Amino acid sequence: MKTFWTTIIVLIIIGAGFFVYKNEFSPAENPSGQTSENQNEGSSSPIRNLSYHTETISAPGLPLGSFGLTIPDGYHISVAANGMTKPRFMALSPDGRLFVPDMINAGDTDNGKIYILSGFNSETHTFGLKSVYLSNLRNPNSVTFYKDTSGKEWIYIALTDKLIRYPYHAGDMQPLGDPQTIATFPDFGNPASEGGWHLTRTLAIHDDKIYVSVGSSCDGCEEMNFKRASILLMDPDGKNLKVYANGLRNAVGLDFVGDSLYATDMGVDHLGNGAPNDVVLKIQAGANYGWPYCYYLNGKVLPDTTENWKNSFDCSVVPAAFTDLPPHSAPLGIEFVDSKAGSVLQNSFLVALHGSGNVSIGTGNAVVRVSKDGATVTPIVSGFLKDGKRAGRAAGILENSNGDIFITDDYDGLVYDLYKASE
Repeated sequence: MKTFWTTIIVLIIIGAGFFVYKNEFSPAENPSGQTSENQNEGSSSPIRNLSYHTETISAPGLPLGSFGLTIPDGYHISVAANGMTKPRFMALSPDGRLFVPDMINAGDTDNGKIYILSGFNSETHTFGLKSVYLSNLRNPNSVTFYKDTSGKEWIYIALTDKLIRYPYHAGDMQPLGDPQTIATFPDFGNPASEGGWHLTRTLAIHDDKIYVSVGSSCDGCEEMNFKRASILLMDPDGKNLKVYANGLRNAVGLDFVGDSLYATDMGVDHLGNGAPNDVVLKIQAGANYGWPYCYYLNGKVLPDTTENWKNSFDCSVVPAAFTDLPPHSAPLGIEFVDSKAGSVLQNSFLVALHGSGNVSIGTGNAVVRVSKDGATVTPIVSGFLKDGKRAGRAAGILENSNGDIFITDDYDGLVYDLYKASE
């Protein structure tokens, strides 16, 4: 009887948490601007009574045809490039071109590409040229550039099974020479339908060190390979590889602000529609974030008692989340935005909520603003669900030097430009 009532209480708590997040962060259903950020007087945010409008997105081949995206007044959004399939995490090259990895589809393929977008027109907010830099890649998710201590430029490309790099020169239209393999990663896992696989790898570079996130092989299991469910740290040539932080089921998004590393992380699937929270984390070197033994829910770290774990783990040592996000909202890209993007977005994080794989859950499907202190979350781009059907999915986010916010849509094969309206 005690077990029965304990179960009932847990279900009530989870259900209540789902109700709060569903109503507070479903921006397509509440575009008026009265979000939690407007109501939180203790926040560092300058936003008060934010108002919105909807703009039409049109491009060839959209699965549902044209659809509307709702954004704050004072901004516009348009299609900057199309004709890709599953564009992911972008990078600006040293010569100012936008490099976009395209994973092609959600399966495991060797047909991925890297596109170069160039000739950006600041009046039409479109790129004039799209060309293929590299083909036949295994699920390219992330690309970045790095100048080593000798002054040599490199392009790094994160694939499912390895991290590779090529020398880079301004104006290159394709790599010169053969790739160098910097590190290898485990490339096995349970099927995605079982909450596993996690075949994407994401890059960040800071202070002459390479950081790579590698997701878990499963929804909830005790991993045998130390590289899984971790953020790895290594030298630019791949030497001295070690775990920087672990217990991270699928930390897809990485971004440095100063010397602090922030990551998005997705919670497990097996606890139902209302738990756990997906989160933004401020990563501490050497920390364990609890997966698979613990999960985040409503500001707490709770033990996952659905399995009989071989190892014991104290959930009280898990660092608190920087920001709680709706359960199953699937946060991907994260980008800290500076003052050039305007007062609504400046000095805050933008996070792409890819949306649950189960469309009926309804969480995510937006780009949200997370205040610099992590206290508040506000919808910025919403409308990726149209009449209960998926119209698009935000994935990667990147700000350029002029304050344009590029957002990849890996469902429609697009790159959007979110930008300030002319004053």
